[in-house]
Amino acid sequence: MKIYDLWAGPFPLLQSEAFFLLQIISAPSCKHFPLEDIIPDPGDTIVIVPPPPDDTLGTPCDPNLIYFTQQILPILQSNCAMSGCHDAASAQDGVVLTSYESVMNTAEVVPFNPGESELYDVLVEDDFEDRMPQPPVAPLSAEQIGLISAWIQQGAKNLSCDPDSGGCDTNNVGFAAYVFPVIQSYCLGCHSGGSPSGGINLNSYAGVQAVAQNGQLYGAISHAQSYSAMPQNGAKLSDCRISKIKSWIDAGALNN
Repeated sequence: MKIYDLWAGPFPLLQSEAFFLLQIISAPSCKHFPLEDIIPDPGDTIVIVPPPPDDTLGTPCDPNLIYFTQQILPILQSNCAMSGCHDAASAQDGVVLTSYESVMNTAEVVPFNPGESELYDVLVEDDFEDRMPQPPVAPLSAEQIGLISAWIQQGAKNLSCDPDSGGCDTNNVGFAAYVFPVIQSYCLGCHSGGSPSGGINLNSYAGVQAVAQNGQLYGAISHAQSYSAMPQNGAKLSDCRISKIKSWIDAGALNN
């Protein structure tokens, strides 16, 4: 940023104010926020503020776009980026599926062309031995494979949004419309198939209801003491997602 930018734009600073601000920014003893917390405003004046909560004030999601962070990465982390497969430590066949950068660098993704992308091809492989994920992990659903295909068709971009932008409505949370899609994206990779992790199979309402009623579901996703933190291979769910699932549990964990 050039010095003159500080007194340019719609809200100019006086030169004396700008000089004082530059002194603060350049002082050796000054403690800086991480780069991701520095948010430029439309006038290109840098303002140092805490980031907004990701469950209420983030970028609204466009239903016509596929978002890597919210829709693609959870599928890969839950179903593929596990020990012995495609986490950073195992890196089976040199493929790591733990972040956007690692996916693009190792999974042979060709933007706008799913058919030429190895990441997509292994999901629809006819040869059972070459298809991914490998047993005992269950294959991805048609909906999940469709999402990955659509993401590649849209250019395989590193997009992110906030599904709960503008507020967190915890009223009338439904199992089919909200709870199970979250479980499917974040949990089924470990908790489905012939040998589900911990003997917990979440591939049906009955399985989810059981852990909802005995406290395991909320304890795990809220990272409560004495519970195994879930999702195991990904970041903690947003506060809003956790609140919505808790609201569904408190209302009786209904098959609604």
